[in-house]
Amino acid sequence: MGGGKLLLVLGGKPIVRWSVEALRPHVDDLVVVTGGGEDAIRAALGGLGVRFVSNPHPEAGQGTSIASGASELGRETEAVIIALGDQPRVPPDVVPALLATWRRTGQAIVAPVYRGVHGTPVLFAADVFPELAALTGDAGARGVVAARPDRVARVTFDHPMPADVDTPEDFARLHVE
Repeated sequence: MGGGKLLLVLGGKPIVRWSVEALRPHVDDLVVVTGGGEDAIRAALGGLGVRFVSNPHPEAGQGTSIASGASELGRETEAVIIALGDQPRVPPDVVPALLATWRRTGQAIVAPVYRGVHGTPVLFAADVFPELAALTGDAGARGVVAARPDRVARVTFDHPMPADVDTPEDFARLHVE
């Protein structure tokens, strides 16, 4: 569906706003990586107190968006939660559970598992930031998570994997959930 999908209106507001509003209460600094159509995304997120970073090569894949965002994190940043802008219905207990698990375990990566399926958003501690900043391609941060399973805490949820919007059918399904 391309970049315009983030601006599709669901329940009276753009998909990207749903995604950002779900994270905003849980983080001190929210960075939104854009890859085109930045003015429209900025307008859709007006008043939410977010920072914007432009990915100069969005066509090269999701990894470059993660790398662009990671390169903008300050030295004081202890951890980052990487979430998808096209995943508007992450259950409200997920982000608090990831943060609590990280605080309790000190693991470098905390990832959700939805009824046996690994998903997003994922928390990465500061010592993983260099790996995130080096990402390329469209696999996102999967390789970083898989590289060293010993540093990953997994949090299980009895929810289905939150849907993301990649097709018109995905968007239509969100209206009936």
